[in-house]
Amino acid sequence: MNTHPLAGIYTAAITPLNEDTTPDLDAIPKYLSFLAKRGCHGALLLGTTGEGPSFSTNERVDIFRAALKVREENPGFRLLAGTGTPSLTETIQLTQTAFDLGYEGVVVLPPYYYHQAMTDGLFIWFQEVLNLAVPRDGYLFGYHFPAQSKVPLTLELLTKLKESFPDQFAGIKDSTGDPKFSVTLGGRFGNDLVVLTGNDALLSHALNNQASGCITAMGNLFSPDLRVVWDAYQQGNAAPDAQGRLNDQRVILSKYPPFAASIKGILPHFHDLPRWPVRPPLLPFPEDQIQFAVEDLKRI
Repeated sequence: MNTHPLAGIYTAAITPLNEDTTPDLDAIPKYLSFLAKRGCHGALLLGTTGEGPSFSTNERVDIFRAALKVREENPGFRLLAGTGTPSLTETIQLTQTAFDLGYEGVVVLPPYYYHQAMTDGLFIWFQEVLNLAVPRDGYLFGYHFPAQSKVPLTLELLTKLKESFPDQFAGIKDSTGDPKFSVTLGGRFGNDLVVLTGNDALLSHALNNQASGCITAMGNLFSPDLRVVWDAYQQGNAAPDAQGRLNDQRVILSKYPPFAASIKGILPHFHDLPRWPVRPPLLPFPEDQIQFAVEDLKRI
């Protein structure tokens, strides 16, 4: 069992938008409150599912500020900010702002334009962010999503960061979807590295390999089962029924990428929520495809 203060179940939250694709600042805290009531310990703002790279620095800060209102009804709800950009300066500014606002942690993509960046260069980049933007009581998670960023966070890099910043560098969001990597991380770091899996189907497996929880897109739809698996694990038990549903749902949802668009289309069919638009270059998911997805998901 990992007792890190940020261990738990997080949703990689979608970002509610107005029809002109500007952020719907009033809807954001209401949506986060919806997630809180469905068992989430917290949420990641402006990750991949939240369309983070599509927003300017000023828009991101506006979204971070709007999200704080969720704590008026849910004071214990944890907020993680997606702050990684290819610009070191911008990443530092966004990270500083998130902590100044009271966010518990940040999830930081590596600089994803230079795919051939060396480990030493990436270490210096993260070192600058940690030294200049992360307070002593703040936590930074690397965002390990090589299929999307094309810049992996290697074991060598993770080791150097953890040794140099044992507290501030908390761990990673692991979005590889690779069960063998979960085993490798657990064997290499144990509980010292806070690993939050990005794949719902791997939650039980990851927890059994010393992970600390999850940050998932599917949490927007089915977070209660994620919480059932988490709570059972805290008591030394398994929750095979809940994990089985998550496995089946993930198989279905994986047929409908990108999640930012498909989840926004699916949500209104399961919950009393509007169908929020996505920002270009993403397009609204075709309604016929949404219907197929909804029918399959409702069979589980």
